[in-house]
Amino acid sequence: MKSNRVNIVTLGCSKNTVDSQKLMRQLTAGGYKVTAESDEPSDIVIINTCGFINDAKEESIDTIIRHAEAINEKGRGRLIVMGCLVERYRSELQTSLPEVDAWFGVNRPQEITGHLGMVYHHELQGERILTGAKHYAYLKVSEGCDRACAFCAIPEIRGRYTSVAMEDLVAEAHNLASSGVKELILIAQDLTLYGYDLYGRQMLPELIRQLSTVEGISWIRLHYLYPSDFPYEILEMMLDNRKICRYIDMPVQHISDTILKAMRREHSSTATRSLLNDIRRIVPDAAIRTTLIAGHPGETEKEFDELMRFVEEYRFERLGVFRYSHEENTYAYTNYADELPEKIKQNRVERIMDLQQHISGEINATLAGKVIKVIVDRKEGLFHVGRSQYDSPEVDQEILIRSDRKIEPGTFVDVRITGSTEFDLYGELI
Repeated sequence: MKSNRVNIVTLGCSKNTVDSQKLMRQLTAGGYKVTAESDEPSDIVIINTCGFINDAKEESIDTIIRHAEAINEKGRGRLIVMGCLVERYRSELQTSLPEVDAWFGVNRPQEITGHLGMVYHHELQGERILTGAKHYAYLKVSEGCDRACAFCAIPEIRGRYTSVAMEDLVAEAHNLASSGVKELILIAQDLTLYGYDLYGRQMLPELIRQLSTVEGISWIRLHYLYPSDFPYEILEMMLDNRKICRYIDMPVQHISDTILKAMRREHSSTATRSLLNDIRRIVPDAAIRTTLIAGHPGETEKEFDELMRFVEEYRFERLGVFRYSHEENTYAYTNYADELPEKIKQNRVERIMDLQQHISGEINATLAGKVIKVIVDRKEGLFHVGRSQYDSPEVDQEILIRSDRKIEPGTFVDVRITGSTEFDLYGELI
């Protein structure tokens, strides 16, 4: 009997999620029964790894070892590993983990299907099997990155920036909408560069314009807008088009010119502040989400204090902090010493997040009594759990709605805010 039960385990970012979902569609077309993150018995386990920073690498290796031990214990099954970790460390992994049957880097779906003895269906490239929630989906508009940030290994892992053709993305959006998706979350390593390689100019606004015409799509959310070359046109579009969430995910990473230069970022402190001020002026109710790096080589208490003052001054609605990770084959790894102890880096992360917790609590307290449009994600205990246009799934805060009504996931409801904590809101149905 054909061994046709496949379990796909996905680690890392939403871009990996999209890759796994598209591979699942190919495998089902080849006659395989595919599950995701399943505890059910399977004949083949495929692990899609992350290799971006140390914590992610450790999680990937631990996951591989755990599944290898489970396969060895039951005495049957195959283990296939793919993704970013393999792209970076294939030879080391092959030596240290011989129990893995096959290794594939990024963007190798044809090789995986070939290894499993099936034909790759090019006509299905824009299709996928959604895992988890069915009312929102990530739309990956490009692969790779052309920026040269000192700390980042993505260009080495994923290669040069390559945009997906606009007509293919629109067709994929139609497919997703027909399956019940109501919220599209545009993702890339850098959304701002979309289209330059294919069309010779920035095409993100035109892409958004075309996606907004797709029937069934109610929200379009933008992730990872690089500060340099920021497309100001989308701010006016947010004001004119209710489908475009007033949510701007823009990783600034730092505010000290000394550290921005060491990071090889293409924006200065002055330019960053000017852009943030423009966003606040043009779209006053926009939620700005940013990420920062604490403990980058060269960051003394002086530069860190500057970063803390910046966070306090700009009062971001959403903020995350990464502890600097010294990654092989990056400019920083080659040119800088990683001198700061991990304890100091972690302390700086915690100090920023303590400040942000206070800021978030104050911002949330001002929402009491306001009515907000919410998309319901799930039922959890006594609460329906949802999000506003100002919150992205899995990374931002949620709105907990106590109601005896049955509300299907993906339903839009109006909610009056009745209470808040630092990172969540409570509300009642209108």
